[in-house]
Order: sequence, then structure tokens, then C-alpha cells
Amino acid sequence: MEWASQLCENRGLGSKMTDSKYFTTTKKGEIFELKAELNSDKKEKKKEAVKKVIASMTVGKDVSALFPDVVNCMQTDNLELKKLVYLYLMNYAKSQPDMAIMAVNTFVKDCEDPNPLIRALAVRTMGCIRVDKITEYLCEPLRKCLKDEDPYVRKTAAVCVAKLHDINAQLVEDQGFLDTLKDLISDSNPMVVANAVAALSEIAESHPNSNLLDLNPQTINKLLTALNECTEWGQIFILDCLANYTPRDDRESQSICERVTPRLSHANSAVVLSAVKVLMKFMEMLPKDLDYYGTLLKKLAPPLVTLLSAEPELQYVALRNINLIVQKRPEILKHEMKVFFVKYNDPIYVKLEKLDIMIRLASQANIAQVLAELKEYATEVDVDFVRKAVRAIGRCAIKVEQSAERCVSTLLDLIQTKVNYVVQEKKLKLDDEYCNELVQLQLLTAIVKLFLKKPTETQELVQQVLSLATQDSDNPDLRDRGYIYWRLLSTDPVAAKEVVLAEKPLISEETDLIEPTLLEELICHIGTLASVYHKPPSAFVEGSRGVQHKRIPARAGSGESAESPDVGQSGPSEAPPAVIPSQGDLLGDLLNLDLAPPAATVPSVQPSMQMGAMDLLGGGLDSLMGDESDTPGVSHRTEVQSPQPTSDYSERELGGDIGGSPSMGAGLGAAPVAMPAALGGAPAVGGGLGDLFDLGGGVGMPTGSYVAPKTVWLAAMKAKGLEISGTFARRGGIIQMDLSLTNKAMSVMTDFAIQFNRNSFGLSPAGALQVLTPLSPNQTIDVSLPLSMSGPIMKMEPLNNLQVAVKNNIDVFYFSCQYPLSLLFVEDGKMERQVFLATWKDIPNDNEAQFQIKDIHLNSDAASNKLQGSNIFTIAKRTVEGQDMLYQSVKLTNGIWVLAEMRIQTGNPNYTLLIKCRAPEVSQFVFQCYELVLKN
Repeated sequence: MEWASQLCENRGLGSKMTDSKYFTTTKKGEIFELKAELNSDKKEKKKEAVKKVIASMTVGKDVSALFPDVVNCMQTDNLELKKLVYLYLMNYAKSQPDMAIMAVNTFVKDCEDPNPLIRALAVRTMGCIRVDKITEYLCEPLRKCLKDEDPYVRKTAAVCVAKLHDINAQLVEDQGFLDTLKDLISDSNPMVVANAVAALSEIAESHPNSNLLDLNPQTINKLLTALNECTEWGQIFILDCLANYTPRDDRESQSICERVTPRLSHANSAVVLSAVKVLMKFMEMLPKDLDYYGTLLKKLAPPLVTLLSAEPELQYVALRNINLIVQKRPEILKHEMKVFFVKYNDPIYVKLEKLDIMIRLASQANIAQVLAELKEYATEVDVDFVRKAVRAIGRCAIKVEQSAERCVSTLLDLIQTKVNYVVQEKKLKLDDEYCNELVQLQLLTAIVKLFLKKPTETQELVQQVLSLATQDSDNPDLRDRGYIYWRLLSTDPVAAKEVVLAEKPLISEETDLIEPTLLEELICHIGTLASVYHKPPSAFVEGSRGVQHKRIPARAGSGESAESPDVGQSGPSEAPPAVIPSQGDLLGDLLNLDLAPPAATVPSVQPSMQMGAMDLLGGGLDSLMGDESDTPGVSHRTEVQSPQPTSDYSERELGGDIGGSPSMGAGLGAAPVAMPAALGGAPAVGGGLGDLFDLGGGVGMPTGSYVAPKTVWLAAMKAKGLEISGTFARRGGIIQMDLSLTNKAMSVMTDFAIQFNRNSFGLSPAGALQVLTPLSPNQTIDVSLPLSMSGPIMKMEPLNNLQVAVKNNIDVFYFSCQYPLSLLFVEDGKMERQVFLATWKDIPNDNEAQFQIKDIHLNSDAASNKLQGSNIFTIAKRTVEGQDMLYQSVKLTNGIWVLAEMRIQTGNPNYTLLIKCRAPEVSQFVFQCYELVLKN
């Protein structure tokens, strides 16, 4: 559906309203009306009809009956209309292959159009239509486009060869397109070179044994020359290609490294990681005593450190890659320990990854600093993190043997804190009975071991103890162990000795290192999903394509393997050491469990599943909190007096299962909802429907939306001991209500559920309140509730007011909070320039509101980037007499568009903001969002 959202932005130049009107029709017999409009003589009417057809196709209606009528609209010089028709063709050509042939003549004609955009559009669309009958007609136009005078057409044709190869590989080889593609590597335009490399790499992946990318010093030199001039995505293609090259000697390796090193300072993190991948591979060829080797090690550290200043999700991906780099070359970051110190506001998955890297970088020189930091972590409130920190101190003692005594001393200091989960790494308090059971088990094992070492002296003792364990003990664990020992000793004493007196495995700091051969392969996949999962692509990529196992080249002039000397080498006859994962590594377990991509949207939940058969609010929250006109605007920082529940809520109703959490459950998940994606990987070559409209290109680096800190919404004294704090967030297009539930009462709380009253934008829970474990006294549980926009609508005062009811096993409680309107700013809110201009002129001047945003110390670019993270998009920028003027657009979830002009005077910390909207009542709240985002 991505192409559909792009379509919504592709409005006509003279349009005075949004294209949402095309999605609202419910007429019967619409197909016949559209058919008549498609055959109209008026161009504007024809274009409107095609838009309606595309809108119907987008929402799932079958409009294939209009195929011949839509195809007839291809004969036009209007670029927008041609795009729409091509979009329709791509969707229905496969189901109507015979009809699709009708479009061939127009494709061929468009491939010779004077406008290079139309030539490129035609050849791109022909490549996306996967119909064999059309494929044979594509060859001649494609051949011409590969040699077109315009570089934009040539780069598009290069990608089309890869698409055509995927449909019919034999045809591509017979027509000689692969040779033409190889020739394009010598093209004068760097983007053509990059796309040719991308296409050849794509084809080579499906044919691992072919030698399509015949990389030699001459080709490498051409690629390195193009590297300096092409776009960032082109640089990624070229760098990934360079990573597959094996230099002839250390001189060539050094030369390539010198020309790739400048990419380390690139703004795009994907380019940086691709450059690191190339350098990590080619460093193996350089002699360690070479001055340049030391210089290169120093140059690799700053860009890796810079990656850790990004958003948490990008930090996590960077840390997973750094984890591999540190295992291979710890000397790169040995002086950068401080950047891996945990911050108080880091998410748990970032904290755990930083903790792991800190241990890997620990040495005699920095162990005091590391232990002081770990000791501090052991006093945190997050129990899982505390346990990992305590274990980390033990791992440091193993890694840096000289510091073992200091580590033990640190652990003894922590024991003095008498915090039970620090001391025991378990959140349960051991009572006397449990201790006795443990002692009995240990005594039984000790006596059996003593018998196996001194059988003649202890035979009577072991018989007596085994008799007590199997006959007199009520403990099933002790009894079972006694029977096992008895049967082992009576049937095969030799086997018993091997089992009971077996040597314990040696504890070493290398037990959690990745096996050297696997590490070597993962280094060659830095910047991809493999480097995040710490698994080779073959472990999680399914399909018919062959998987190439990449290896780092051996150092020139030596008999070394490609392994890091710091890890140690194993001979060819030795079995690879077993990889023992860190015990309790929740994130590692998560990566092992599920490699499927996270769902893009929250699944819809039936109302009966959400709230059961009962309405928590009883349709009567208005009467309980006062009439709407009498309800004052309540700030989200203001505590609201909770009214007593009316007699309508009987004990039977409140005690039932109304879609909340059960009283007992499997435990609250500690892992994030979705793993962050790979760090800005290169885009897929086969652009599909999405790239039809991307004629201009362009890359954005949003900074992520601002999330306000949690505030108390419901005080414990007004809710019988239940305190609720919360905030709102928009993550990946999903609106979420982040809640912290604290039990300040003396009794356990269970059976939580939540419901919203009618509100201005139809916000409602998209699922049950997932509190899966009972909430014990003095316990706090954090839960994230996904929200949908499908609830009943009623205008509130203020507009962003939300009235909420929360139920538990004790009572029903009510509170009111306010959400930032930026929660409703959607991701496809960037308007086209011409449409922006027309819409701005069309909105009456009476709907214009002016505001002042004070004390902002950001330049216009920084402000624009910050606002884009909250889906406030800059359409254009111009500078008049030293004043920057940003023109911006915002789209709300209900289709309302907000246009803004922000004036920024150099040296003046006060911004002027003009807002125009057809619904002027939202302007004040949009201004509040600007202020909130820019000041935080």
C-alpha cells in the first residue's frame, strides 16, 4: 500500500482540496459511470476518472473490467495521468495478460519520447509488469534505453535489466544485456555506474557461481572514482561491491583503504557501516608493523562512536555491529570505554548491549573504571539489568585475572546492601525449609562423591544416606536423585564415576565469544540484518537464491588464517569450540526465536474481545464527570477528583472478565515490541510499485518524534492505592499509550481493563490492557497500550481532552488527561509544492493564526529536521533579507491538512509561526506541538 500513499501526494497542480474525496464514494453502478468518464473528450474529466479508478483499486475493489478504457488513456502528454495509468497496468497486467498487450505500442512509443522522464517511466513500468508476452517486446526499447543519451534513462534501464533477469534469465543472456550492463560500469555518470553495480550484484546473488562482476584493478579504480560523486545510496552499492573484492597484495589493499576512508565521515550511517565493512576486510591484508595500519585503527573509532548519538533503535543496531568489531579488533575502541557507559534513559535493550561491549573492552588499564560503573548499575531499579550487572562483575574477574580480588571485593560491598535480588540474583526470599532442601541435595551428592573416591571407608555411610533419601524423605527431588544414584552405583560403578566425578568445563572469558569462522563471515556482512541477528544470512533468509559464504582474505605473505590473532587459532583437525550464549540473555533469546519482520500495523480487535459484553463507562461518564459544557479543561499534569462508581456497577459485573488481564499469567515481557531494523541498509534493487513516482530521488534522515515524560494522571489517594502515570507516543505509525501502574495499597490488584469515553478524534484501545501478572503491593508495572482511531467521536473541550476509565478487582476509577496533537500527525503528510501553494491561497485569510515561539536556539535546518521527526514536513525554504522562511505541511489522521509558515531570523531566538487550516480550532494545538518539539 506504500504506492497508494504516494499516490495521495501526487495531486493535480490546480487541485483545491485533498484526494480523500476519491475514497468516499459508495455509489452503485459506479463502474458504468467511470467507463463513461474515462472515454470523455475532456482531459480533466478523464484524469479525475482515472484517479477514482486508482482509489477504488487501493481500497480493494475490482476495477479490472475497466482495463481497455484505462489503457486508452495512455495516449496523453500529461505526465501525472500517464503515471496513474502505468500504476493501474502494473496491478492488473498479470491477471489480464491478453489485454496488457494493448499497451505495448504505447510503451514502445514512450521509450522514444523527447522527455527523458517519460522514457525512463516507460522502461521502468515495462520491467515491473511480470508478463511473459510483454517481456519479448521489452527487449528493443530496453536496448535503446541502455544506450540513451540521458544518464537518468540509462540508470533506470540498468535496474530494469535486473528485473527482466528475474523474469526470464535466458532472454537477458541471449540478448546480450549482461555485457551492456558490464559496459555501464565505465559510464561517465556515477549514478549510472552505481545502478549498474547494483543490478549486477542482484543478478550475481541468484547465480553465485557466475563471474558477472569480474572485479579487477581497472574496474575497482572506476568504482572508486564514481564513489566520490554519486549519491549516498549509490555509494552503498559500490562499497558493498568493493567488499566482495580480494586485493592482489597489501599495496593495493592500502590504496583502496585510503580512498574509502573519507566515507567514514558521511552523514548517512549506512554509508559509514559499509565503509567500515570494507576497511575491516582489507585491514587483514596490511602488515601490522605498517604505520598506516595504526593510523587506520585510529580513524575507525570516531565514526563508530558518532553512531551512538542517534536514536535508541539506531544505537542498538550500531552496538550489535560494534560487538562484532570489538570481538575481531578490540584495539579499535580500547580507549573509548566511556561512550559505552549506560545512561539512565537508555532502553533496556541498549543497556544490555552496552554492558556486553564494556566487558569485552575491559582490561587491566580500565578495570577500576569498569567496576565502579558496574557497581553503580547494581543499585538501579531495573531488576533484570541489575542481575546482568552483577554477572558482569564475575565475567570481569574471569577476563582480567589480576583484578579477581578487586571484583570479589566489589561483590562483597554489594552484599552489604542487603537487596535480595542483588545478593541472590533471584527475586524470591529463601525460607528455612527451602534452604534445608538445598543443603540435603548437596549433602547427598557430596557423600556419593566421597564413596566413589574412598569406597571401602564410606560404604556403610552411603547405604544409610541413600536409604534415608529414598524411603524416609518427603522431598520428591531428593528422593528422585537418591534413586538415580542408587541405580547407577548398583548397575555400573564405572559409569557412575564418570557421571558424578566428571570434570567441569573450564570457565573462560571466551565462552561467550562468537566462533571465529562465523565471526569472520559476519564481519563481511556488517551493516545488514546478519550483523544484528549475529547469524549468517543462510540461517534466516529463505528462497531459491544461493547463499554465498563470505570470508576475510588471509594476510599477504603469511600462513595465517583469516582469524583475529586476539581470538586464537585452531588447527584444521580441531573441532570448532562450542558457542555458549550468555545465560539469561533475553535479547539474544528473542533473536533466536523469531526472525520474521514485525507487523506494520496493530491487528484489529473485536469490541467483544476488548471490553467484553459490558461498557465500563456505562455510557455515563459525562454524567459522572459533569456535563460536557461544565467540564473544565484538565491539564495532563492535573489530578482529577475520582467520582464514586454508581450503583449500575454491580460486583458481578466488575468481577467478570471484561477483556482485561487474567489474575495469573506468564509474566510481563521485558523485550521491546519490535526489534529495530537494520541500520539504513541499501534499498532493494527491484523498486516495484514504490519507485514509479520516485523520479527525483532524495533521502531523509528523520530524528524521531518527541515523547513527553510520564506524569501522574491518577493519584493513589483518589484510586484506593492505584497510581497511574503515563504519556503518549507515536512509533512506526502506531499510536501508543504508555502507562505505569503502581500499587500503593496493601492488597494485590488483578483483572485490569481500560475504556475511553467518546472524544474529538475517535481514539480507542486497539486491544486489551496487557497486565499479565498480579500487581503486588509497592510494585510498578509498565505497559504499552496500542490505540486505534475507530472509536465514537464527540467534540471535547479542550479538543485534545481524553476521559478514561480503568477497572481492576477493587473498583472502577476515572481520570482525564490530554494528548499532544502531534500524536495524530501521519507519515504521509508531505504535500507537493504546487498543491501547497494552491491550498494556501484557497484557505480564507480569516483561518490564519499567528503565534510566537520563544527561546529557540536552532537554525532553520536543525529545526526542520527536528520537526520532521514528528511528521511536520518542510515543503520549501527561502531566505529573504537574512530571514529563513520554512513552508510546512501536516496531515491529521482524520484527513485534516494544516499548512504553516515559520520565520526564523538569524540571531533572534524567537520564531514567528503562521498557521492556516480549514478547521481553525486545531491551530492552537498544532502551535503547542511545534513548541513542545522544538523546546525538547
